Amino acid sequence: MWMPIDQPFHFRPGQSPLLVSMPHCGTALLPGMDARLTDAAKALPDTDWHLPALYDFLAEMDVSVIQAHYSRYVVDLNRPGDDKPLYTSKTTGLFPDILFSGAPVFIDGGFDEATKARIKAEIWQPYHQKISETLAQIRDRHGYAILFDAHSIAAQVPMLFDGTLPDFNFGNNNGPACDATMLENLAELVQHSPYTHVCNGRFKGGYITRHYGQPSAQIHAVQLELSQATYLVDASQTHHSQSDASDAQPEQTIYRLDPAKQQRVGPLLQQLIQSLLAHGHPTDEVR
Repeated sequence: MWMPIDQPFHFRPGQSPLLVSMPHCGTALLPGMDARLTDAAKALPDTDWHLPALYDFLAEMDVSVIQAHYSRYVVDLNRPGDDKPLYTSKTTGLFPDILFSGAPVFIDGGFDEATKARIKAEIWQPYHQKISETLAQIRDRHGYAILFDAHSIAAQVPMLFDGTLPDFNFGNNNGPACDATMLENLAELVQHSPYTHVCNGRFKGGYITRHYGQPSAQIHAVQLELSQATYLVDASQTHHSQSDASDAQPEQTIYRLDPAKQQRVGPLLQQLIQSLLAHGHPTDEVR
């Protein structure tokens, strides 16, 4: 049994109408958990690496931010509590037992039911309670609230999609999660950039986008799944493989931030956030 959890997430409040959620950037594990992970899983390969650094401009924009403390291998905060599948294609669940590569996460099969129940109560539930409370407070203050769910993923993940992912992957659950013009404005910004994009492609928005996006209640939600090729050092430039990384801190090996790439993609990310802040009071009518 692990020690009491006193920090299930990190939160910074702001006064703007926007809340940014980063549910997959956490890297903390439960005590003793590392010894139970496979060598491939110890590198935490499916983490949304360096998102707080990519979005470091949010504080100056007075945007509220909530980000995961624990790894998605402890619990996936972007899955429903009942663990019902979000996609008909192959994916991972609330308590992932496989990596995106298809390899196992655990040596011994994962958590027992009692541990899962405690994780849900002490990590998953507090994260979602904070989102709900914050969105309600924002709506009370501004008359509406916007949730931007920030993610990133490797450009090539054969288990999840064919070929190479576009650079910017926006999702609003095929329409109902946010005002239509909100998504159109985001896509237009990327369209006038060197980057590729798609709306409601393979990633249409996970549980957070689908659950909280309720335009009729003046809460709008949109997800961005950003290709890690836009900001990580290319694999060919590193001297480590995932197996080599098992004895080192993952972020210091194969998942390194590329400063030159960050300088290129960072201003566009800031423009996306500015677009949301400038959207004004969205209509409750989703076209």
